[in-house]
Order: sequence, then structure tokens, then C-alpha cells
Amino acid sequence: MGEIDLALVNWSRAQFALTAMYHWLFVPLTLGLSFLCAFYETIYVKTGNEEWKHLTKFWMTLFGINFAIGVATGIILEFEFGTNWSNYSWMVGDIFGAPLAVEGIVAFFLEATFFAVMFFGWNRVSKGFHLFSTWMVAIGSNLSALWILVANGWMQYPTGMAFNPDNARFEMQNFWEVLFSPVAIAKFTHTTSSSFLVAVMFVFAVSSYYLIKRRHVEMAKRSIIVASVFGLIAFCYASFTGDESAYNNAHRQPMKMAAYEGLFDGGKGADLVAFGILNPDKKLGDDQDPFLYHISIPKGLSLLGMRELNGFVPGINDLLHGNEQENLLGYDRKVERGRLAIADLAEYKAAKKSGDEPAAQASLVKFNENQEFLGYGYLESVEDAVPPIQASFYSFHVMVYLAVFLGLICLAYLVYGIKDTIEEKRWLLPLGILSFFLAMIASQAGWIVAEVGRQPWAIQNMLPVGVATSNLAAGNVMTTFWMFAILFTLLLLAEIKIMLNQIKKGPEGA
Repeated sequence: MGEIDLALVNWSRAQFALTAMYHWLFVPLTLGLSFLCAFYETIYVKTGNEEWKHLTKFWMTLFGINFAIGVATGIILEFEFGTNWSNYSWMVGDIFGAPLAVEGIVAFFLEATFFAVMFFGWNRVSKGFHLFSTWMVAIGSNLSALWILVANGWMQYPTGMAFNPDNARFEMQNFWEVLFSPVAIAKFTHTTSSSFLVAVMFVFAVSSYYLIKRRHVEMAKRSIIVASVFGLIAFCYASFTGDESAYNNAHRQPMKMAAYEGLFDGGKGADLVAFGILNPDKKLGDDQDPFLYHISIPKGLSLLGMRELNGFVPGINDLLHGNEQENLLGYDRKVERGRLAIADLAEYKAAKKSGDEPAAQASLVKFNENQEFLGYGYLESVEDAVPPIQASFYSFHVMVYLAVFLGLICLAYLVYGIKDTIEEKRWLLPLGILSFFLAMIASQAGWIVAEVGRQPWAIQNMLPVGVATSNLAAGNVMTTFWMFAILFTLLLLAEIKIMLNQIKKGPEGA
């Protein structure tokens, strides 16, 4: 095992995180606004009311601005797999590349085909076909998310593949297992439903601004009614899929759950931390209390993760060192077996190269006994298998708190929207504007939980990030990091300026 350049690894991770987080500023609006535009236009076609048409064109314009800039950051994100993570791409490209290829061939093609009709087809095609095009853009946008999230779900829970010892690559065996992986399904449904909520808050923010300024009042109120219904449904569904995601974490990524719950010592009937402040001096293996202060729901974590009040939930220490009573193999033992697998694989290749087939087969038999722990063999120490606990814990709880707040905002806007008194609630409208920024924070926090929580793995249990990078000089990655940071910031500022100008113009400027 060669020496790992930690500077290269850290700069590569930082660059990918930078690109992903900037990209994710645009994606939720694309996913949610596309459906809201489809809803608004459907009402226009059903009623024939031209006010709904003006309203649709206004939101469609904002969607188009966001879509264009989101595509630019997304393309760079996919290129980075080849530039910065070539070892990763070599080892798993046969599997990871398949859903991304389908995304480009099917989903993005569908989206792009009808995009022009949606924007430039007004009064050029029939109402029915234009509405059909708008729905196709909405479906295509979310199908793009499906295939990307299937790829991400496979990174979180690799399935449907086999390791080829001759070329050191993981190869696809069953595409349908990859597509219908429970983690991939939960990731897609939770990510899209939470993105719908972000888009709803964007509609609330813009509409609330108009109501405060007493401009475009009827348009704002109509926008709010539809968005609040959609938002309340999205909130309920996001809550359900979030629960399913936690269940998947408990069974397939238990270290992630232990980290975002601050659970060091597991047990039966584990409590769920509703609020807590972590002890910053707590270290692995010491006897200090993990929390300075916390409020817990008795047996809540066992119910959440195991669907039973007295179910056993492993903590960080259980996962690191094992638990004989629960027949849980510790990471320390997995690291040992992983290193045996690496050694046996090297012996197999050497025997194959020298033409010693009996020795090669003997080494392959030994390798197969420990193959599932191959990734652990690249960890320097067992403690490296623990993700950043504070980042995981606080991101998870911030996401949950803000999601509850957003659900209440949706309910308030729906109630006062139905009563037709929303413009009178001067205390609520500023909260509606603030809610969009809080929704973006919640959305970003969710991705921190998902990605930071699975560290140190590029592919869960199979490939650590330390051996997934390209053979580059750290200075090259650092240079491009700052180039991208400047470029993405300029793109974001450009979007904000164009969006604000369009919002100031209002529906008549669409």
C-alpha cells in the first residue's frame, strides 16, 4: 500500500464539496419549480383564465434562469470524477457510469427536447401540447435527479456488482439491484420531496415580497395557494422518506447514524436525542460524557432505526470494537481481515504474472474469504472509520428543526391563503421571505449528513477516499479549487442579480 498524499486527498475533497454545494443551490429550485409551473399551467388550460397564463410565464422565467446556471455547475461536477478521482472512476466506473449515462441519454434528452417548446412555444403550438411539454420538462428534470441519486445511493450502499481480481475493478452484475436498491429509492424520494419544499419557499418568499409591497397581489395569492398545498404534501412526504432514510442508515450505514446521534455506546431501547450540545473534549475511548446537555426521547432511536422499542442500536464503540452479545464484528477485526485481503490479492496477481496457476488459485481462495473487508485494509487505523461527529450531529439536527419550521410555514400560508387574509398577516410575510433561506440551509445540511456522515468512504466499506484520488500534484487541485470558487461565486451573484431584476419587473416582464 503506497503512501497517501493527504494534501491531495483533502484538496480533492474540498474541491468536490465546493462544486457539489454550489450546484445544490440551483438543483432544488429546478426540481420544484418545474412541477409548480406545470401545476400553474394546468390550471390555466382548465380555466382559460389569462391571469394564470401570466402567472405561469413569470415563474417559468425564474425557472429558466436557475436551470441554465445549474446545468453549468452540474457539468463541472461530473468532469471532476475523471480529473480528481480517476482511481475511483477506474475501480467502479463500470457501475457508477451506467446511471449517469442513462441520465444523459434519456432524462436530460427528454428535458432538453421539450425545454424550447415550453419557453418559446406559447401561441406557436396548441395549449395541450404546450402543457404536455411543460410536464415533460418537470418529469425530465426529476428523472435526471433519479439517475444521479441512484449513482449516489450505490456509493452509500454498493450492490449488484462483483469484484474482478484480475483488473481490480468492481463490475456490474445486476442493473436492477442498483436501480431498485432501498437506499437509492429512499435517497431519491427524500431528496426530491425536500427539494419541492425549497421551491415552495421560494414562491412564498417572492409572493410575500409582492404582498408587502402591495404589488401583483392577486398573482401572489394565487401562487401561494397552489404552492402551500404542494408544500404541505411535500413536507409530509419528506418526513416519511426521511424516516425511511434513517431506517436504512441503521441497517446499512450504522456508523453514520451513530455519528449524527452522538451515540458512543449503543444498547437496547436507545434514546433519540431531540436536542443536545456535544462535549467538544470527548475523545474516542475515553469515559467522558458525549454531551454537555441533551434532551432525549426514551427508546426513540430504537423505534426509528429498528422499528421496535427495545431494538439494539450499535454505537460508535460497538462498531469499532465489536459486540459479542449482538454478534457484531468490530471494525478493528475488519481492518485486520482487509489487510489480509490486500496481501492475498497481491499474491494472486504475482502468481498469475509468473504463470503459477495453482498458487494463484490458492491465493484467490484466501482472498475470497476476506474480500468483503477489502476497503478496510486501506485504513491507517480503526479510528479512521469514524466520520466527523460534530459536523454530522449538528447538520442532522439543524435539518430536522428547520424542516419542522417549514412545515408550519406551509400550514400557516395554506390556512390564511384559503381565508384570503394572507396579505393582512404582516407578521407572517417576513417569515415567508426568511423561510426560503432557511430551506436552503436545511437542504445543504441534509447533504452534509449524507456525505460527511459516510466518511471515510468513497464507496461504503469498499473504497476509502484516500485511495480514490487521481495521481496529481496537490498544488494543481488547490489552484483549480480557487478558480472554481471564483467562477461559482460569480455565477451565483449573476443569478441573484438576474433573479432580482426579474422579480422587480414582475409578471409583465416575463
